[in-house]
Amino acid sequence: MLASLSKSPSTLKLHTSDNVAVAARPLAKGTVTPEGLRVGAEIPQGHKVALEEIAKGAPVRKYGQVIGFASQAIARGEHVHTQNCAVGALSLQHEVGRDRREVMKADPATLATFQGLVRPSGKVATRNYLAVLTSVNCSAAAANGIVDRFRQRGLGDFPNVDGVMATVHGQGCGMPGSGEGYDILQRTLAGFARHPNIAGALILGLGCEVNQPKDLCEHQGLLASNLLQTLSIQDAGGTSKAIERGVQLIEKLLPYANAVKREPVSASHLMLALQCGGSDGYSGITANPALGAAVDLLVQQGGTAILSETPEIYGAEHLLIQRAVSQAVADKLLARLEWWERYTKLHGAEMNNNPSPGNKAGGLTTILEKSLGAVAKSGTTPLVDVFEYAEPIAAKGFVFMDSPGYDPCSATGQIASGANILCFTTGRGSVFGCKPTPSIKLATSTGLYERMQDDMDVNCGDIVDKGASIEAKGREIFELILRVASGEKSKSELLGIGDNEFVPWQIGAVM
Repeated sequence: MLASLSKSPSTLKLHTSDNVAVAARPLAKGTVTPEGLRVGAEIPQGHKVALEEIAKGAPVRKYGQVIGFASQAIARGEHVHTQNCAVGALSLQHEVGRDRREVMKADPATLATFQGLVRPSGKVATRNYLAVLTSVNCSAAAANGIVDRFRQRGLGDFPNVDGVMATVHGQGCGMPGSGEGYDILQRTLAGFARHPNIAGALILGLGCEVNQPKDLCEHQGLLASNLLQTLSIQDAGGTSKAIERGVQLIEKLLPYANAVKREPVSASHLMLALQCGGSDGYSGITANPALGAAVDLLVQQGGTAILSETPEIYGAEHLLIQRAVSQAVADKLLARLEWWERYTKLHGAEMNNNPSPGNKAGGLTTILEKSLGAVAKSGTTPLVDVFEYAEPIAAKGFVFMDSPGYDPCSATGQIASGANILCFTTGRGSVFGCKPTPSIKLATSTGLYERMQDDMDVNCGDIVDKGASIEAKGREIFELILRVASGEKSKSELLGIGDNEFVPWQIGAVM
């Protein structure tokens, strides 16, 4: 998408057909660029400037794609943003497989490996947690009480265990005992229970909730074992007794969890969740394409990458359909988009409720512009399948999982689907972490990286500042993925972030 990038000290033109450029630095009113463009108003870094006159109703082009339409006539050199650019009727050509290309497999002599934890099932973990999974909001306090005990005492005798975590959420009762919302919650909890990064789990319920632990296990095929226990607060005799019993059960799991060691395994065992949040005008220029280059390397190694956030591919879905391996895969993606159009309409919303205020402050004007940048993080390999939220993913290669655009909710689904590592691009400065899966942060600009060095793992701003290639940055990201998968802590892990980001998608009536 950036093959035609041309750069000046002031602006970035991303494609030869574009009629806007991106400000590479703040541009004061009256600035004359090296191309002779006189700036008509102050333009912040990452925002757009018109390269030519754009008539009212005419398309505004960036990345060689339509990102909106002029809501009023736009003069050459004018700031192009929400005051003069809006979403309009867009006709997209869904040419299935047009851009599909065969994946070039990695040279067997240079196959990538990482130090993983091989589970009895054959699945490979990048982290080693024990979990207290709550069936309902009513058991949240007791779950946190159990985890607090281990946080206070530490795990000194069990050095191979990364920690004890709780999945606290606001669902599990006041909901129908069947249907889409119920299924999503159970599928999400089951995905965490069987996740390779979780060595063992306790499912903690209150006792009278809709989402009964016994039903959860039965419906999702979870078999009780030494590594999976259930407990009811009411049956235990109340909160204090449930906490004591829960601590005892986790203590019994610790020796099992600790009896592991890392060993070299193929990078094909990596399942990478792709997220972007707090996006800005640089997201689709630096961090997202660089992550896409890393995704291509992972897929070449036989690994899996998961793109999600369905409302944030809206207007760019044709780029994914052009990479679909079949009409059936394309139809699955289109069906999810159609579902979202109905769903948002039902609730009095629309798909263009994005970008957020922060996105707009960073230079993103429409959902079309945001989506085109977001899709870039998926790389260029074929789209091999489309999955429901939190549905187990067995496919290898690049896949899509349906989810909201809300980052914690989307990432929760990806992890439930099996993602054992995550990369998160950000332009405004997200601080997202997500136990039990390590989160790697990619900054879109050098300014953000320097301002938030405690949170950012990789600076992608040097693609613009220093001319670093997207391919080289992708290689840097891929090598960091291998190191973090081997046990090196990401910045969010060093900060201890990730205990409060379990957010299952809540859908349907709350009763």
